Amino acid sequence: MPEASAATDAKEIHKLFRLMAKYGASDIHLKAGAPPIFRIRGDLRSLDLPPLSDTQVRRLVYEILTEEQIRTLEQVGDVDLAYSVDERTRLRINTFHQRGCLSLSGRLVNFRIPTFDELHLPPATMEQIAALDQGFVIVAGVTGSGKSTTLAAMVEYINTTRRLHVVTIEDPIEYVYMDRRCIINQREIGIDVPSFKNALRYVVRQDPDVILLGEMRDMETVQAGITAAETGHLVFGTLHTSTVPQTFSRLLEFFDTERHKQVRLSLQFNLKAIVCQKLLPSVKPGVSRIPALEIMIVNPAIAKLIEQAEDVRLLDVIKNSRAEGMIDFNRSLYELIKQGYVDEKVALETATSPQALRGMLEGVFVTEGALTGGIRASAEM
Repeated sequence: MPEASAATDAKEIHKLFRLMAKYGASDIHLKAGAPPIFRIRGDLRSLDLPPLSDTQVRRLVYEILTEEQIRTLEQVGDVDLAYSVDERTRLRINTFHQRGCLSLSGRLVNFRIPTFDELHLPPATMEQIAALDQGFVIVAGVTGSGKSTTLAAMVEYINTTRRLHVVTIEDPIEYVYMDRRCIINQREIGIDVPSFKNALRYVVRQDPDVILLGEMRDMETVQAGITAAETGHLVFGTLHTSTVPQTFSRLLEFFDTERHKQVRLSLQFNLKAIVCQKLLPSVKPGVSRIPALEIMIVNPAIAKLIEQAEDVRLLDVIKNSRAEGMIDFNRSLYELIKQGYVDEKVALETATSPQALRGMLEGVFVTEGALTGGIRASAEM
């Protein structure tokens, strides 16, 4: 569906869209019986305005729709569109019927892409991953954990340091890139291409060096990512998983059991990194949220564990490979506490092993030894 465009600045809804940028809102919600609502730093906040009626919502929404979009909305019940107020204010919008009334959800598309430092991601490790020539990289986390922003920072790092062709397949587009050293083509599901399946069918024919798949929702998408990595491309994708072991298990779950050996062989050679993250509230002034991270970079030890189906030992290698840029969630939380970013209570509630994290805070570090096969405890000053 073509992108709608603002022909005049007289539209009332433009004032709300511009307020989003002013207040740092990522999303807007309009529905009958409630005032306009913004999502700011992850929290929903109502504007200090009277509740909207269904008539008011319809008037606001209809003034940004084309006649074709209005017909689709009335016939189907919802419609997707991209809408530009001006060259710096663009939204991805879905408007839909609920309980006989009209509602709108819109996400502000970002033009400024934060750096690794601004996101409090480890620059050396992230740059190492973004500098890969080939392979499969997964960024994982629950909804709202910052996966898209982390991927955008990696793509933008590539954009400023390398001369490559990047193709993204996204639903929706959340960041708009400006060509710097790279050529970047962004395809949005439902607007530029009808489905991930259609986009994936032709992406390798578009001469890409880097492919960003967005969310991997099914076996076809994962297989396409692995195949593209096997044929020499650098492929980024996201999964809704919380930890490295869970992410690796989820990759396998997309395939029938009889294919697991073949998939393991492909991942052994082509999976390069898994970055899992959780966004936590920060207690440090000037920092609203901070990521806790679990990072696995595939080295010979991890590749061997993948081949031997010893996935339960992946965390052992991660814990013993800090010098290679790897980290587990408990160690990440420990460092965030020590650096004054995260409250200890919040960290313990988030930890994969609260008991182990509590021990670390008391000076005892327990490592499930990947090399010895045993468990050892040591005091670390």
